[in-house]
Amino acid sequence: MPASQAPHQRTVTNGDFDLAVFEYGDPTAETVVLVHGWPDTHHLWDRVIPLLAQRFHVVAYDTRGHGASTRTQRTTDFRLEELSRDFYAVIDAVSPDKPVHVLAHDWGSVQVWEAVCEPQAAERVASFTSVSGPNLDHLASWVRARFSRPTPRNVWQPLTQLASSAYTFFFMTPRLPRATFNAIGTEKVWQRAVALMNDTSPSNVTLGPTFRQDMVDGLLIYRANIVQRMLSPRERHTTVPVQLIVAERDVAVRPAGYDDSAKWTDRLWRRDVAAGHWMPFSHPELLATATTELIDALNGDGIARGLAKSEIGRSAKEFANTLVVITGAGSGIGRETALEFARLGAEVVLSDVNELAAKETAELVDAAGGVAHAYALDVADEVAINEHAAEVIAAYGVPDVVINNAGVGQAGAFLDTTSAEFDRVLRINLGGVVNGCRAFAGPMAERGLGGHIVNLSSMAAYSPQRDMAAYATSKSAVFMFSDCLRAELAERGISVSTICPGIVHTNIVATTQISGVSAEQEAATQAKFDKLYERRGYTPDRVAKRIVDAVRHGRDIVPVTPESWVQYRVNRLAPGAVRMAARRMKLI
Repeated sequence: MPASQAPHQRTVTNGDFDLAVFEYGDPTAETVVLVHGWPDTHHLWDRVIPLLAQRFHVVAYDTRGHGASTRTQRTTDFRLEELSRDFYAVIDAVSPDKPVHVLAHDWGSVQVWEAVCEPQAAERVASFTSVSGPNLDHLASWVRARFSRPTPRNVWQPLTQLASSAYTFFFMTPRLPRATFNAIGTEKVWQRAVALMNDTSPSNVTLGPTFRQDMVDGLLIYRANIVQRMLSPRERHTTVPVQLIVAERDVAVRPAGYDDSAKWTDRLWRRDVAAGHWMPFSHPELLATATTELIDALNGDGIARGLAKSEIGRSAKEFANTLVVITGAGSGIGRETALEFARLGAEVVLSDVNELAAKETAELVDAAGGVAHAYALDVADEVAINEHAAEVIAAYGVPDVVINNAGVGQAGAFLDTTSAEFDRVLRINLGGVVNGCRAFAGPMAERGLGGHIVNLSSMAAYSPQRDMAAYATSKSAVFMFSDCLRAELAERGISVSTICPGIVHTNIVATTQISGVSAEQEAATQAKFDKLYERRGYTPDRVAKRIVDAVRHGRDIVPVTPESWVQYRVNRLAPGAVRMAARRMKLI
């Protein structure tokens, strides 16, 4: 870390144990305590601390048996009751007069669960954000409750948790795990393994200088607690507000294991994240933002949308507290998508090159009981869309969903299409998508809470045709751009969906420019194809439902109409046949 953010180090003593404590930021600010698990030290939080220390007094410490704290070979020293007493000793030393907020991971979270279920907890702990570490009593009770009602689902869920926890039985055996980790548990091997499980770079996995010793010494925490708590779970309740950050791809704790947590908490928030177990390495922004949002809400400084929709027990529509930004929302697919999201509770920001059309869509949303804000926007203008994004974020916050829908049609033989006409299509259909992603993806990534980007491509992206070179090229480029963007943004928790409508009746057909023909021929051709699309009968509201479904389920590529679905697969299986058909078919 920069020298200006070097920690103040102190030692806190609890009985026979000295705990190495590291403090960052303004000591007069609210205190956030960070607690690590196995096999980590306070260095687990190296990427999170700078984000929180800008505003808070941040405290991290090496738990007993790790890092610079006192070591021990006695199993009983790792009992949760002892670790809980260490936690209280630390917070009493660093914040004697005010309660602290806590962010904890893995076994750090397990031990803080133990602490916040003590009678005095609410006086000393203002909030608890738990990452990948359950209360063992709650987990054991969940397993017993499921097995007591042996439906297929109730049996399958605890069995998968037992399978995920199988490694702990190896960890609890005498001598063998210590010998194994002494032999192969190197820093490089661990960094690569954690990076692989968490879709992040090995350089993000920061380990302390005592890592190899921590890895073997810390194994005693498994022997000290798991069997006892699984066989004899206690009834443990907390009045401390708890926020669960649940890793959907956690190799150790299955998400279902948290499903009964509301039974033992007075107030609970739950955020499910498409991430692996070690989120402090892979998603530091998310953890910092989530922790800050909970603190702000409890302090009465307003409830962020993401926090509001994650509160357990809330009664709201599916996309309540969700901000959706849609370009090209003045008509067709954009308008219907805005209406569909609004019906499901979302707040929508609409833009269109035709400001009047955008306002008409906003009026329809308002009439349906939704909330909409209309803007005029030319997506081909990078400066304009950057200014639009800044205005939207300042007024309503970072969007949760961005739908790059704006586009134009273009037809005519390539040799009849001027460079200006070709460039216009690329600037709007491709450039508009790129501009929209560039303007909003950065703030979404910085916020750290993930999000969803939807890019409108086309069946034309994988359907080479005569007389469609400009349009098909632009949509094919959107298709590939989305594939690349999806790969890049996955580690930031941002999903990217590529929507490929087929023959859908919107006004894009009637307004498609056709190169190389007279005005009369253009009008006649537009009317002809508009009639054909109308007879096809596939309306934009049906596409809107597929877009919502893509966001709901995180779908990557969505061919919408039956012909789009068939063409997508035929093009993958027999691309030569598709190219041959393109040579023989003339649209205009």
